[in-house]
Amino acid sequence: MTRDKVSEAERLAVRECAEEVLRRLAGEHAVLREDQWRAIEALVVDRRRVLCVQRTGWGKSAVYFVATALLRDGITAEPGDPPAGPTVIVSPLLALMRNQVEAAARAGIRARTINSANLDEWGEITAEIRNGEVDVLLISPERLNNPDFRDNVLPGLAASTGLLVVDEAHCVSDWGHDFRPDYRRLRTFLAGLPGLTPVLATTATANSRVTADVAEQLGDALVLRGTLERDSLRLAVLDLPNPAHRLGWLADHLDRLTGSGIIYTLTVAAATETAEFLRSRGFPVASYTGQVEDSDRRAAEQDLLDNKIKALVATSALGMGFDKPDLGFVVHLGAPPSPIAYYQQVGRAGRAVEHAEVVLLPGAEDVAIWRYFASLAFPPEEQVRSVLAALSPDRPLSTQALEPIVDLRRARLELMLKVLDVDGAVRRTRGGWTVTGEPWTYDTARLRRVAEARTTEQQTMIEYARTTSCRMEFLRRCLDDPEAKACGRCDNCADPLFDAEVSPEALTAAQAFLGHAGVDISPKKLWPTGLAAAGVSVKGKIGPSEQILPGRAVGRLSDLGWGGRLRALVAPDAPDAELPDDLAAAVVEVLKAWSHGDNSWDQRPAAVVSVASNRHPRLVASIADRIAKVGRLPMLGTLTSTHQGDDGPRGNSAQRVLALHDAFSVPPEVAESLKDLTGPVLLVDDLADSGWTMVLAGRALRKAGAPAVLPFALAVAG
Repeated sequence: MTRDKVSEAERLAVRECAEEVLRRLAGEHAVLREDQWRAIEALVVDRRRVLCVQRTGWGKSAVYFVATALLRDGITAEPGDPPAGPTVIVSPLLALMRNQVEAAARAGIRARTINSANLDEWGEITAEIRNGEVDVLLISPERLNNPDFRDNVLPGLAASTGLLVVDEAHCVSDWGHDFRPDYRRLRTFLAGLPGLTPVLATTATANSRVTADVAEQLGDALVLRGTLERDSLRLAVLDLPNPAHRLGWLADHLDRLTGSGIIYTLTVAAATETAEFLRSRGFPVASYTGQVEDSDRRAAEQDLLDNKIKALVATSALGMGFDKPDLGFVVHLGAPPSPIAYYQQVGRAGRAVEHAEVVLLPGAEDVAIWRYFASLAFPPEEQVRSVLAALSPDRPLSTQALEPIVDLRRARLELMLKVLDVDGAVRRTRGGWTVTGEPWTYDTARLRRVAEARTTEQQTMIEYARTTSCRMEFLRRCLDDPEAKACGRCDNCADPLFDAEVSPEALTAAQAFLGHAGVDISPKKLWPTGLAAAGVSVKGKIGPSEQILPGRAVGRLSDLGWGGRLRALVAPDAPDAELPDDLAAAVVEVLKAWSHGDNSWDQRPAAVVSVASNRHPRLVASIADRIAKVGRLPMLGTLTSTHQGDDGPRGNSAQRVLALHDAFSVPPEVAESLKDLTGPVLLVDDLADSGWTMVLAGRALRKAGAPAVLPFALAVAG
């Protein structure tokens, strides 16, 4: 059989073998869809590159598992051809990898994964690959530029790959809703593949622009795009007035939602709070966020798969990484910023059940959250150039060492470096990052177009929540589905299954839960690295005589309960005003709770001092005065500051320390009063963002003689 001319009879024989593998994988009655066969035929017989844009549940994984089995069996090999190497699947999340390994085993396919959680197995797995014992290797896109993997494993792997699979391929495109720069490294992998190595890219969420971008990056690709209709999903939107009503609605209706499902939130704090509230109402749920330990995430995934819990309350950390065909519902507390992202998440439900409920509960705070995440986009050119200027070709600098140079938070700095690496301007090495010297252009026009596309997506998501026409048709049109039509099932096409009523009992419970005030402020123990290079001679541990104690705040800016109220007071553009009575009562509640119970202070404060504020001096002064009067404590005064900034959040810890180091002074009258204190000073501010204002202001008080410092803020960021 030659690939230049394969007879219809030979292709039919390959299809019969493919159907047999599918039955092993999916059951004795499974039959290939026509586009599944077209993809397998293109990969196995014609050794082409294929892009599958098909809805969740269509069976994209069946394509690459069947193709793997046929290639490994040599079904289309020519005489003298060496055995096909393993299939390499680039997959975005560990959860998805675990699902895929289990699915492969059902078809008799031996799958292994290389990731950050199994470093001690890398050598063993590499040896198994060399010995032909691995059929499928799953890796994350981040692994492609790990220095050890890139230099020692990747060249040999690319040369021996029998099939390359790019899962969730929309991540390749910066036009997509979930662009990941590490995916762009696949260009290097593609370039290293032997001739006629087939490549399959798959996604369920790509509009025409993203599809064209991915296809162009693949090269000469066969694009198989199917309908995005999901006839099991019943979409609905409920407009509820505030977070308490949304939590109360969940408590009233969760039992009415069939089976088990996912409740998505926009922030980690919201996921944590929602899970805690639902557990308090007797529901077995678990939270799933990027801050949950991997072992706990695994346990939560398995509990949902086994229907031991009613729901996972998750951020987008779950996202693409979960496969449960009988998922009965998806509820969103807050709208994602893109209808394409929304379709991708709701598509997890209803794959193997007749009906699945999809409910969106948008919130007034959604736009502010979208705005925050949009602010983490690619930095301005001057910040990028400052990093390139700081790097040398032969002396690597770590991300931490770059922080005193550029005013970017670490996650955003690392994202920028990854993009520069993909563009060839920098290179990641064992010691950090080096500059390559290659010319690099800041693509202002493209970045602006991408930003405009994001803004359009956000507005479209608002329109989705407000539309009176078919919701499924609306989403399918957003993904440029030419077959989009009214579904006849959503709350606009048929009688809605749910109303917006919340029982008085559930609403009261939610209000009480969200009305509880108090979060911890953890003090810093270590100075940021690299400060000496910027002229500040502190490093290592913060000395015991300069440290502050653990503190408290009323709430987080991202809290479901207090978040909106706090943002209205402490946001950079919020008017400066005295502390309102409702928040004054919350301050008193937090101080009372701090005085006894778990994590209580060891010694009651002996006096109050406020932090100088350029943005909200009236607010900060009123907080301190209220506390002093209620606690019958002396108000010693306000620390002065030479810092002339806006007191706004800084990009990273190093920049914050550089801006505030030795900026605070203790007025003589305050210093005199400190001499007579036998207890801690309560240090008051409106907002604790990075935490370094409290550390450095408290350090000034400690050096002036304060026996201890207890920080208190109205709000903490995050």
